[in-house]
Amino acid sequence: MSGVGVLLVNLGTPDAPTPRAVKRYLGEFLSDRRVVEIPAYAWQPILRGIVLQTRPRKSARAYAQVWTEAGSPLAAITAEQAERLQTRLGDGVRVAHAMRYGRPAIGAELQGLLEAGCERILVAPLYPQYCAATTATVVDAAADALRSMRRQPALRTLPPYYADPAYIGALAGDLGAQLDALPFAPEVLLLSFHGMPERTRALGDPYHDQCRETARLLEKALTRPGLRLVTTFQSRFGRAKWLEPATDNVLAEEAARGTRRLAVAAPGFAADCLETLEELAIRGREQFHAAGGEHFAALACLNAGEAGMAMLEALVRRELAGWI
Repeated sequence: MSGVGVLLVNLGTPDAPTPRAVKRYLGEFLSDRRVVEIPAYAWQPILRGIVLQTRPRKSARAYAQVWTEAGSPLAAITAEQAERLQTRLGDGVRVAHAMRYGRPAIGAELQGLLEAGCERILVAPLYPQYCAATTATVVDAAADALRSMRRQPALRTLPPYYADPAYIGALAGDLGAQLDALPFAPEVLLLSFHGMPERTRALGDPYHDQCRETARLLEKALTRPGLRLVTTFQSRFGRAKWLEPATDNVLAEEAARGTRRLAVAAPGFAADCLETLEELAIRGREQFHAAGGEHFAALACLNAGEAGMAMLEALVRRELAGWI
């Protein structure tokens, strides 16, 4: 049997918390036609003339607040996930990781796995809920890489796992343990998913419904009668109408209506990143306190913890059936 490889893929990150590195990263990210569904002739002048002239400096300051000795949290955690999955799967499978935007690149990692003898490769986008702007663009990049290869490996892709019992169980167990460890008892648990333009839902993208289903199943699995779960969407960008309710608005509204103890979790993120560590944990805390809230906690993602890795191993082994 030919060699088998697994390629874990997450969104991406700049190489450094500097305006120059962020500009390069955003230029690639925001030029993807699946991410910004505006005709290039209309969008590119706005991107090059306005967005990339103003946003990189602001974003670089945000990245600097969460940067670690190991670099970007997202990059470091994804690398650790790959290392731990390698240990769990053993020598019969070769595990690598890539970023959809930035480095390591999907094409280079696929080529590396092929050269290492992997003629069968599972590409695993680390997005529980399917969205054209995330899952589909990973598949696009893999297809683009195959197009340039004389010798191609056989590919499989990991399906969305938004309702998978392994995923819901891992979330419930991990978040439950974090809630129990807090020095206060939250009245509300905010489940904040990354936002998408409302138009994507009208075009048939299942992302919104899958986020809602994850939240419904998680609430049932947590079994905490005194805890109210609220689903929100974060990271709005531009003037278009986005999925609602917006996380920042709900944080202020909850505090204004008397909620004093609140926790927020981001179950749609496989690893902590700028959106969880800065947007939620830092700015979210400021927004909640400014509106009158008293106790706030941002819960960690599954990351490379035991619950998350056991889930990832189970999902990957299932998709490798017949290959290993």
